[in-house]
Amino acid sequence: MDKQFINLNETNIDQEHLCCIIRSRVAHPGVEAKREWLKDRLKEGHVFRKLDVKGTVFIEYAPVESAWVPILGDNYLYLYCLWVDGEFKGKGYGKALLEYCIQDAKEKKKSGICLLGSKKQKHWLTNQNFVKSFGFDIVDSTPSGYELLALSFDGTKPTFTKNAKLERINNQELTIYYDDQCPFIEQKIMNVKTHCECNHIPITLHHIQSLKQAKDIPCVFNNYAVFYQGKFETVNLLELNMLDKIIAK
Repeated sequence: MDKQFINLNETNIDQEHLCCIIRSRVAHPGVEAKREWLKDRLKEGHVFRKLDVKGTVFIEYAPVESAWVPILGDNYLYLYCLWVDGEFKGKGYGKALLEYCIQDAKEKKKSGICLLGSKKQKHWLTNQNFVKSFGFDIVDSTPSGYELLALSFDGTKPTFTKNAKLERINNQELTIYYDDQCPFIEQKIMNVKTHCECNHIPITLHHIQSLKQAKDIPCVFNNYAVFYQGKFETVNLLELNMLDKIIAK
């Protein structure tokens, strides 16, 4: 690698670029919300490793026990996001970041690594074909077609929580569960909220603010999840055209 990688820590987190494709000369609400969220997570063993550039080249993972996802596993790491974009694609950075995560897991004597996937690759989820080339296999699934992929070192397997497979809620309104883990979320939530207010669409927003709340969510969740008419729809961040399609069903 001809560039240096950096792991965020309590000393450098206030100065470092957080790598997503948001570009702003002034403080961005979503980026700063993530920065504050990360400060607490770093104390729990969360790892954010990035290329030393103002670009999208990073990996983010945490012990599954403290990961804000409805997944259970004994001594696993959960991979939230592995993203290489733009001019940095095709240079081996994604491979280097995933290999770092695998080596880190082995050095910490973890049982393996897991991440969220789907029968059909979805936007905002790590490329499943890429991780499968490293030996990740499907170890659990939900009725809607989401999958849990894992690279096991000892034969054990993580699972979705029982609640994650419910995929139903009583509330019939458009309902969104979200946290501050992704810098894009705050702006997307505000856009959806404004659109719903202007078009008289009832909406319920659940801002997840604790590990317990995240573990208890009644569907799969990476940092965002949408229900409509009581049925789970997607973990994709809603663009307004996607929202209109869901409402029109």
